[in-house]
Amino acid sequence: MAAYEEQDYNKPFSFKVWGKMLPFFKPYKKFFAITLGLNIFLAGIDVVVPLFQSYAIDHYITAESLTGLEQFGAAYVAVIVIQTLCVYFSVRAATTIEMNVGKDLKWAQFEHLQTLSFSYYNTTPVGYIHARVMSDTLRIASMVAWGLVDMFWSMLYVISVFVIMFILNVRLAFVILLIVPCIAVMTVYFQNKILHWNRKVRKINSQITSAYNEGITGVKTSKSMVIEQDNEKAFFERTSDMHRAASRSAKLNAVYIPLILLFSSVAAAVVLAQGGYMVKEDLMKLGTLSVFISYAVIIFEPIQQLARLLAELISCQANIERVMDLLEQKPNVVDRPEVLQKYGDAFHPKKENWEKIKGDIVFEDVSFRYPDGKEYVLEHFNLHVPAGMNVAIVGETGAGKSTLVNLVGRFFEPTSGRILIDGVDYRERSQLWLHSQIGYVLQNPHLFSGTVRENIRYGRLEATDEEIEEAAQNVSADEVVMKLEKGYDSEVGESGGRLSTGEKQLISFARAILADPAIFVLDEATSSIDTHTEQLIQQATGRLLKGHTSFIIAHRLSTIRQADLILVVKDGKVIEQGTHKELIREKGCYYELYSKQFEEEASMKVFAGGTIS
Repeated sequence: MAAYEEQDYNKPFSFKVWGKMLPFFKPYKKFFAITLGLNIFLAGIDVVVPLFQSYAIDHYITAESLTGLEQFGAAYVAVIVIQTLCVYFSVRAATTIEMNVGKDLKWAQFEHLQTLSFSYYNTTPVGYIHARVMSDTLRIASMVAWGLVDMFWSMLYVISVFVIMFILNVRLAFVILLIVPCIAVMTVYFQNKILHWNRKVRKINSQITSAYNEGITGVKTSKSMVIEQDNEKAFFERTSDMHRAASRSAKLNAVYIPLILLFSSVAAAVVLAQGGYMVKEDLMKLGTLSVFISYAVIIFEPIQQLARLLAELISCQANIERVMDLLEQKPNVVDRPEVLQKYGDAFHPKKENWEKIKGDIVFEDVSFRYPDGKEYVLEHFNLHVPAGMNVAIVGETGAGKSTLVNLVGRFFEPTSGRILIDGVDYRERSQLWLHSQIGYVLQNPHLFSGTVRENIRYGRLEATDEEIEEAAQNVSADEVVMKLEKGYDSEVGESGGRLSTGEKQLISFARAILADPAIFVLDEATSSIDTHTEQLIQQATGRLLKGHTSFIIAHRLSTIRQADLILVVKDGKVIEQGTHKELIREKGCYYELYSKQFEEEASMKVFAGGTIS
């Protein structure tokens, strides 16, 4: 499994990048205001709480008096209750932000993915997309909901503590302030190192997600080719790389955190020694000293947290860039604004404006090359397919047979020239309008998790159970269904995993028949079906495709002898066209392909009969 080399995201902090998130933050500005306001209040309470300790020492312990203790206790309890309520409502607001921003980002990405062209999915691994939608989204939502708020609290707390310390005693405040630059320099150094390795961990994690997805979806191929050991080795190498990067980050943290604690202890010791002398000389009250010691021990934690969150904020920018890269991907095939206005888009179709398709298709001087290709795979191609014509496309593997049907379905558009449907350039109408009129049966069909009945019903959602069963009977899919324990209500499994490829083809064939489209595309649709079932389907399709324009990509040439037109494709070019009899008479490429395949099938029959030892 080849690793997907994704882009490195290590740009410096940019407000412009974060600004792209504002549309996702704005709907929840009320919750942002609540949590920020409460955290301002909380920072004030957290700063004031140690002052209660100072008051208690000076007025009750040192003075050996209990006068006013009830009022003091009530005030202290009230402050703690207010602090608790602030934390509760702040957490609720932050959780609301995290859940909703994460949800909206996932929705936006999933919706955008529905609009992207086939070429994006051909070049982008599923694991990469999954990591963007899940891991990156989760981290952005978490950082916005908790990280930014914690940074705000830490900054306010540190500033407030130093203000109070300078008010209480300038000399001791300077002692603690002198240690802060040491902490700051050390923090910047370590956090940059930790950030580097954390970025590497996330990049490798994206590769692991992709490899894991390939390993699961391709398990049958892995087992049939006995490459489990190679897969395990490749996966082990990736996880080992991630383990090494994570270990480096952990080792740096293992050095950094004790150093912070050491400086904190040093600060507390200096304050205790200096302050103890001042208390002894009656230059400071004991309660004030206790406040300084509390601040000296606590102050470096929010400073450390502030530095860590700043590093994470910069690191999280990479997650935003990855998500925005996905959201900013442009489809290669786009409907013009005036077309969308008339026909609607995939999420808001205006079916009342959709014209009925007859199926007359014209290739008018069409040339085509793939978006990432340099050579034309089709040049100055002209073809008229009258409505109801049955067109077969043949050629060796990789010859470019699918290119023609991809152009017909407008999954790609001509680089030059036009394709007309019913006399109109199909770019004058919407993709959705066209796709709704094409029935596909693919060589490797995809079934959705659910029952057989539900999968056939995708062809026409309003279809009755009787119509679904009739469609299945027309392509002999009912023979498959009857073998299943619950018949049409049997679960097909993820991607149809509980059925064979041939069974999935039959179900997808029934789905296409149920839709009753104007145009059919059968891409090696009977390649995984036994000969008996293939004969049944051929008889059914001969009847069902009558009056429908159809394109059949065929490997078995014996199945397309009755086609109205056969196109022979080689190296992306249509080199021959005509009926079966015409092409046989020409004794060109089609004749060679047909003769070779006829001999192979004859040999297989002889072999099956046991005449060859």
